[in-house]
Amino acid sequence: MTTINSILSVMLLGGSALSAQAEVLSVEKLAQLNKVHSVAVSSEGRQLVYGVKTPEGSDLYLQPLLAVSSSYAGSANLAKATRLTYDSSSETAVRFSSDGQAIYFLSARSGSNQLWRLPLSGGEARPVTDLPMDIEGYTLSSDNQSVVLSLDVYPDCDTLACTIERDANPPAHNGQVYDSLMVRHWDHWNDEKVRHLFSAKLADKVITDVKDITPQWQTDVPAKPFSGMEEVAISPDGTKVVFSAKVKAPDNAWSTNFDLFEVAIEGGSIRNLTEANKAWDAAPQFSADGRYLAYKATTKPGFESDKFTLQLLDLRTGEKKALAPQWDRSVSSFQFGANGRAIYATAKDLGQTSLFEISTGFGDIRSVFSDGYVGDVQVVGEQIVFSRHALNSPKELYRINRDGSGLMQLSDVNKEKMADVTLGDVEQFSFSGANDEQVYGYLVKPAQFDANKRYPLAFLVHGGPQGSFGNMFHSRWNAQLWAAQGYGVVMIDFHGSVGYGQAFTNSISRDWGGKPLLDLQKGLDYVGDNYAWLDINNGCALGASYGGYMMNWIAGNWPKGFNCLVNHAGLFDMPSFHQSTEELWFAEHEMGGPFWAKDGDYSKYNPANFVANWQTPMLVTQGLKDYRVPYAQSLGAFTTLQRKGIDSRLVVYPEENHWIHNPDNLIHWYQQVFAWMAKYTQPQSEQ
Repeated sequence: MTTINSILSVMLLGGSALSAQAEVLSVEKLAQLNKVHSVAVSSEGRQLVYGVKTPEGSDLYLQPLLAVSSSYAGSANLAKATRLTYDSSSETAVRFSSDGQAIYFLSARSGSNQLWRLPLSGGEARPVTDLPMDIEGYTLSSDNQSVVLSLDVYPDCDTLACTIERDANPPAHNGQVYDSLMVRHWDHWNDEKVRHLFSAKLADKVITDVKDITPQWQTDVPAKPFSGMEEVAISPDGTKVVFSAKVKAPDNAWSTNFDLFEVAIEGGSIRNLTEANKAWDAAPQFSADGRYLAYKATTKPGFESDKFTLQLLDLRTGEKKALAPQWDRSVSSFQFGANGRAIYATAKDLGQTSLFEISTGFGDIRSVFSDGYVGDVQVVGEQIVFSRHALNSPKELYRINRDGSGLMQLSDVNKEKMADVTLGDVEQFSFSGANDEQVYGYLVKPAQFDANKRYPLAFLVHGGPQGSFGNMFHSRWNAQLWAAQGYGVVMIDFHGSVGYGQAFTNSISRDWGGKPLLDLQKGLDYVGDNYAWLDINNGCALGASYGGYMMNWIAGNWPKGFNCLVNHAGLFDMPSFHQSTEELWFAEHEMGGPFWAKDGDYSKYNPANFVANWQTPMLVTQGLKDYRVPYAQSLGAFTTLQRKGIDSRLVVYPEENHWIHNPDNLIHWYQQVFAWMAKYTQPQSEQ
């Protein structure tokens, strides 16, 4: 068992005893925290720009980057950030100009989302584009001579004016007609529009027209709503664009065959670079010298949680190779180093989301940083800037040498708001789970912990199912909020979780109710045996998505395990789930085919088949715009509970999707959850 006691914990908590006036984290305080976003570093590595979203709005800040010594520098030399923007509209997608003298960003300050340029020497931001519709994303050529934009248009329209006119003159009826799947995705019904890529030359005059370089393309480029411009890359010489997308086909809803395509920045024929791979190719990126194209790819068609391995295409010789194919981690994001000899990648690893260096020559792997959740990686020369958050810290920015030395905190956007907040101590533990294999978990102590008392349990089960709560700080499912309520929080990375090798991740497929349930049971026994202060017989289990499925599964297969259950957007009836969800590849891989497959698992691991055993009180919550797990799943669970006379409550949010985004709704959701748990658990008591 290991305790997370890194230098970061000391740095973030000040390394001193908490004041007598310390308070615990509340939902309201969590909603008021500032959030770092839109991180960009100038090409020479001397300046950093980032956005800070506050309850009042969002603005950009400029901060000098100080030299980092080879030993730990802490945050004593933290350079002061200067506020750059004061507009009521937010700025996103920040990029430095090639000379470092200006920044580009997207903003709706003119009434629609357009591209802007702000000189850092002083003066006001000026519009770069004035298009008749919102820009969804953009990327710049390395010499800032060209820009590639993504816009939502009708694919049969030759001009933007055509799309605008059609929107302005809709038909009298509101019927929507479909001849193939997908008819809806995530939280919206698909209409006739798709996302195309457009290009334009940057000049002194404002851009009012752009060229469609993916005309007649029938699917989104890049795929919405999740993929952004990280799926689009411009070659260093500014002549070619490579993007990841699907070709429209009848099997789009049950295929994960995304490919990389190449097109001239001026438009023309489109070439498929990865046609041979029938699985997922994504996130193209050129080396600075233009010789290599790196991207990540899976090898198993239809499996979205297959291992993403880095691929390196030598554009000079045409040779293609997998980088570090034996490395048993799935790449999340990556950046080329300055000289192209290394790639810096993030990947989940034993409960962390860590930063690694991968040699492009030999595929050697070296850990650079591994404590918390690393993101927003920017590599400049010998330095790396990244964001990091953890179970005991909101998101902040850091800088480190490529060799892993000289860690320095760069931002402290919640210093005042977190100054007197007591957070629960965090521990990572492991135990022998299903098949006697090592399984990891996290435990968070109550915020105002007293070793002489016993505390009730909040047993959090992650979704995915190929996921992990891990060492992270998040507005949704924030473990510290339960710790603030006086609960001991336990989170188990059961079989199927990511970051423990691909075989471990694969092991949940077609075994949803098997090894994962055993891991949860054995994990609960382990903490009960090893933490006398935790009362495992006085607690509730909670989960969303697959975690919500597990609440329904526990209700029928572990009915006396908990005092109460909390189920958000949980799968209840597996055959009807397959019939109503949008990404069919997920259900068909996990359950062994469509719901009519003779050897499928839709009956074997169907919670609805075990409702005769249900007896545990359950809170059910759901967003009505959730098309991943449609609301009928939650309604089915609640109807069953009510019909059986089991104490239950249904809470629905008409405008929310699979996640609760609206801060007021999130506060209400936590209030409902805490009230439900308080109803069925006893407060702390003397040991």
